[in-house]
Amino acid sequence: MSMTGDALRNLFLSKYQEFRKRLRIRLGSEDLANDAMQEAWLRVDSLAETAPVEYPAAYLFKIASNIAEDQRRANARILSMAEIEELYDMADEAAGPAQVAEGREQLAALEAALAELPRRRQAIVIAARVDEVPHREIAERFGISVRTVEKELRAGLEHCCGKLEKKYVQRYGPQARETS
Repeated sequence: MSMTGDALRNLFLSKYQEFRKRLRIRLGSEDLANDAMQEAWLRVDSLAETAPVEYPAAYLFKIASNIAEDQRRANARILSMAEIEELYDMADEAAGPAQVAEGREQLAALEAALAELPRRRQAIVIAARVDEVPHREIAERFGISVRTVEKELRAGLEHCCGKLEKKYVQRYGPQARETS
C-alpha cells in the first residue's frame, strides 16, 4: 500500500505510541525517544506532497530512527556541565615562569656538577642517564668491565646529587645491569 502527504501524517499519528515504544527500546532512553518523535512529527508534518511511499510505516519509523541517531551523535560531542566544571578545575600543567626559572637553575647546576667530574666518569653518566646506553655497551666502548661502569656511574651520580642537594637513590633489580 503506498501513501502520500496527509495519509502519511495520519498514519504517523495513529502509530505514534508504537514508534515511540520501539525507539525507547532501541535507544534505551524514554527522553531520547520522546525528543526524536517530536522532531520526527515536525518533519512529517512539513512533508510536501511527494511520490507515493511503498512501505509507509517503515518509512515513517526510519525518519524517527534517523533523527534519534543524529541527536545521539550530536549529544556525544557536547560536554555535560559536570565535564565542563571538571575542565575548569584541572590544574594547569604548563610550567609557569617561576618553574621555568627553577628548572633552568637546576640544569645549570647539573651541568656545573658534571663539568667537575673526570672526563670518563662524565661520559659514562651522560651515556647511561641521558643517552640510555646499556651498561654492557658502555663497558665495551671504554674497554672496562660492567662492574667498573656501575662504580663510575654511582660515583658520578652521587657527586651530582650532592652538588644539587638531592638524595641519591640506588636502582636495584635485574634491569639495573641492562640499562641505566
